[in-house]
Amino acid sequence: MRNIQRVLELWGGWAARDNHGLGWSPVAAGFKGLITAPRSSRPCCCDDDGLVIDACVARLRQIRQTGEFDLVVAHYVYGASKRTLARLLKQDEKTVRVQLQVAEGFIDGCLSMLNARLEMDPEVEIEIKKAPEHSRRRVAMFA
Repeated sequence: MRNIQRVLELWGGWAARDNHGLGWSPVAAGFKGLITAPRSSRPCCCDDDGLVIDACVARLRQIRQTGEFDLVVAHYVYGASKRTLARLLKQDEKTVRVQLQVAEGFIDGCLSMLNARLEMDPEVEIEIKKAPEHSRRRVAMFA
């Protein structure tokens, strides 16, 4: 099981660094290879992982409400806090949090449906705690 928020943080760093489909390029097309882009100290994922997650985020934009996509990009790519987003949208902060959770769940579901193995998986895995031995015995007695 992945920590989808950490996955999206790394994707946000990748998307902000490379400007994939997020607006205009800061460098003219003919000069792109000549000028080195400023390096960000933000952690990011590799290109392969970024492209897979980017496809899931694009699917969110196609299928779900556009507002959820906008929240994901504003929060994870541009770094806007949930409180700031709520203030800008003139909504309750709880509403913004719920919309982000729905979007995160959708993206996590897309990754699960694709059965995508990401290079960052060891870094973002959530450890699932096993039930103590005595509680497992109790469940076995009732089965």
